[in-house]
Amino acid sequence: MPKKRSGGGLSPSQQAAKFLGVSVLAGAVLAGIALPAAGALGLAAKGSVQGFDDIPANLKRPPLSQRTTILDDQGQQLAQVYSRDRTVVELKDISPYMQKAIVAIEDSRFYQHGAIDLKGVLRALNKNAQSGGVAQGASTLTQQYVKNVFVEEAGDDPTKVAEATQQTLGRKIKELKYAIQVEQDLGKKKILENYLNITFFGEQAYGVEAASQRYFSTHAKDLTLPQAALLAGIVQSPSRYDPVNDEAEATKRRNTVLQRMAEVGDVSQAEADKAKKAPLELKVTQPRNGCITAVKDASFFCKYVEQIFLTDPTFGKTRAERAKVWNQGGLTIRTTLDSKAQASVQDSLKQHIHQSDSVAAASVLVEPGTGKVLAMGQSKPYGYGKNETEINYSVGSDLGGSNFGFPTGSTFKPFVAAAALEQGKPPTQEYSSPYQMPYPSPVQACDGKQWANSAHEKLENESTTEHGPYALKEAMAKSVNTYFVQMISDIGLCPVVTMTDKLHVVQGNGDKLPQTPSIALGAVGISPLTMASAYATFASRGMYCTPVAIESITQKIGGQEKSLAVPKTRCTRAMSEKTADTVNALLKGVVDSGTGTLAGLSDRDNAGKTGTTDERKNAWFVGYTPNLSGAVWVGSATQKVQMTQIRIGGVYHELVYGADVPGPIWRDAMTGALQGKGAPSFNPVDIPDGGDKGKDKDKGKGSGREKGDNGGNNGDGGLIGGLFGGLTGGTGGDGGNPNPTFTAPGGFIQGQTGGSRGNGNGGRHGG
Repeated sequence: MPKKRSGGGLSPSQQAAKFLGVSVLAGAVLAGIALPAAGALGLAAKGSVQGFDDIPANLKRPPLSQRTTILDDQGQQLAQVYSRDRTVVELKDISPYMQKAIVAIEDSRFYQHGAIDLKGVLRALNKNAQSGGVAQGASTLTQQYVKNVFVEEAGDDPTKVAEATQQTLGRKIKELKYAIQVEQDLGKKKILENYLNITFFGEQAYGVEAASQRYFSTHAKDLTLPQAALLAGIVQSPSRYDPVNDEAEATKRRNTVLQRMAEVGDVSQAEADKAKKAPLELKVTQPRNGCITAVKDASFFCKYVEQIFLTDPTFGKTRAERAKVWNQGGLTIRTTLDSKAQASVQDSLKQHIHQSDSVAAASVLVEPGTGKVLAMGQSKPYGYGKNETEINYSVGSDLGGSNFGFPTGSTFKPFVAAAALEQGKPPTQEYSSPYQMPYPSPVQACDGKQWANSAHEKLENESTTEHGPYALKEAMAKSVNTYFVQMISDIGLCPVVTMTDKLHVVQGNGDKLPQTPSIALGAVGISPLTMASAYATFASRGMYCTPVAIESITQKIGGQEKSLAVPKTRCTRAMSEKTADTVNALLKGVVDSGTGTLAGLSDRDNAGKTGTTDERKNAWFVGYTPNLSGAVWVGSATQKVQMTQIRIGGVYHELVYGADVPGPIWRDAMTGALQGKGAPSFNPVDIPDGGDKGKDKDKGKGSGREKGDNGGNNGDGGLIGGLFGGLTGGTGGDGGNPNPTFTAPGGFIQGQTGGSRGNGNGGRHGG
């Protein structure tokens, strides 16, 4: 008996010597390591082998990573994503030819030996001793399976992969012990099934099903004898025997497998010879991995779903935990995407704006009352080439979007109106609304603080003829800047911030809105999804619902399917029904006969608001019906393009307005998305006119177009029937086109640091 240490156990070198002595006789240690015996013993003598008894008894077998399939709301496939392209199949779904071929070439005595093949090891030892080097290995199929488990567990970590594949005696002994355990636990058929599902076949294909699809566009169960022999031959060296890149070498290897199958009696020599003469007849299916391959122009929505999975704690406490589940795959994710709505969005974008234009557009549709994101698209497709982008302009930076969102212009003003109405202000509320004024100071903010106009900043309306007093109805129609800043001065900043908090309106980087009166002018960057969800609250009579994109998820692991919990929308009351109904009436007038007439729908109740920002770097339309809300943004992601004297979608624009570019995109997208759906009505609210002021002023003047700021909307052209009275003339306004006093801060560049800070500067962020 070996001499024991005082602690009762063998020393490391004694344990190694004991194990090596047994393993040489049993054909163990050198099974697969293919080293001369002297070299192996030399390693053992140096104590480099972990004690055999110290190795944990159970091999952790992580579930095999597989493809994840993303579906639309009707179960139609949008995309497949995976870290490893694999579809796990049972042994009964693998061609008998494939089963025989892999055994014949990799371990022909698989069914005769245990975890270690004694005869194979002794044969390898003899061969290696004669050659004085490495001439032959003797790793069994079970040992190969164990090694693949180590590699699978390492994932994409290069350090762990290197550790899992390093040629050390310690690793081989560990591999051997687990091989013995696996033989006892699983049995031959299950080991073969697992091996065929885990092994790498080249061309990004893991497992025999993915390999069958990659090389022959068929299923593993339908592989013919020549096809099976080819795949079995690839395993030894996927790069060397790659039939796509070296057909001659692959054919030679395939024929070696066929001959081996004949030698062991799996097929007759005649069958093998016939198969050797067959051409490879590859029918290669190119790898289609990731959201870039999504159909229905849903790549950005697909990435949005992926980012939700990686960021939402529903799927794991930490990002690392969530990423592990995502990379594990095997998920079938049914989403909220409505293919008809998605097609309508993309068709509208393509009709009105070209991929090659110097500006881009993004559009997102949300269902009021449920928060379901039904469509998400943009004019520059997902990709990495010219006029492509991987940035999702519809969402915030936490979900793969713009670092700061985009300034919203006058589309922010309904939030100010809602806050005032909640504070008890009547819809007939009037303010003096002069053409030009300093920012009011001080203005009450939250927590007892006050905002002060220490820099003596001023703001002004679109034209000199645009001065009050105005009531809310007309002020909303004309996007009168001074009116809404006076409204904030009257009610204070805190009610506005409280309202936007309830609407989950945050900056594109996730920060809360700054407490400054300039937020009324839309100076702060916000994402289109945030705007569409906030406006959906008006449509649902004051109930805000968090956006959701995932309906259900099932995960398949080891042939078993289970359902995963998914994030649910959370609906909370953000304002009273009366307030929401009043805002609906205000914004309904905008599309019926106000600045948004080019966007209005003719067959159903709808409401919305135009918005244009300083120097025309951004133009918006955000609108809704009782059953669908949508936002459209047009502009430069870098915030460097001024949309003046510009051609967009093949149409020349001297000045871009929220109504004449984003508006029609919204109109056409909504028309297609709502086709065949009901047309419910808003709850009617009668808002009296705020007096005779302006009813005849500038009557007949204007171009009939919304102007925006910097020569923008605050003098929205056209005549607003008897509801709002006459609008101030547009391009023909008496005040001309004065220079703005507000400019978005420098460095406001998509994807980089900087951004709109809402620092209280003036300006004409118009509608």
